[in-house]
Amino acid sequence: MTSLPPPIAHLQPLLGTWRGEGHGEYPTIASFDYVDEWEFVAPPGKPFIRFIERTWDADGQPKHTETGYLRCPSPELIEIIAAIPTGQAENGSGSVTVDDGLTIATDAIVLNTESAKRVDRIVRRFEVNGDELTYGMEMAAVDQPLTLHLRATLRRVTD
Repeated sequence: MTSLPPPIAHLQPLLGTWRGEGHGEYPTIASFDYVDEWEFVAPPGKPFIRFIERTWDADGQPKHTETGYLRCPSPELIEIIAAIPTGQAENGSGSVTVDDGLTIATDAIVLNTESAKRVDRIVRRFEVNGDELTYGMEMAAVDQPLTLHLRATLRRVTD
């Protein structure tokens, strides 16, 4: 296992590919289930983690994807930058807690392209306990207040 630079060394448990089942809901859409995959990679010697998320529906058809970066200006602080191909860019910060597992919580504003559906805020929570990652996302969008949108439980596929 490659050692990470000190600013992100405590994020080591997050690295790898994670895959599992998720559930989505929002007041403006019908609820749905999906397959969720997150890949977290630390480029050698760089003080950040790159991620990509991919999802598929029950029939295996690709759905959502996004990519971004996590970095830690201090051990307790994390920053997130994410690009979403539906026209949104997420920029925020949050906290990192390392105890029996790893917990990352971020709160971000969202910039929208002119033709994108309006998203104002995204709040994420990742919890890593051994080879299990739970993920939740709340969203304020299309004139709705901050509301649960996604939740998933994933298992480690690769380190």
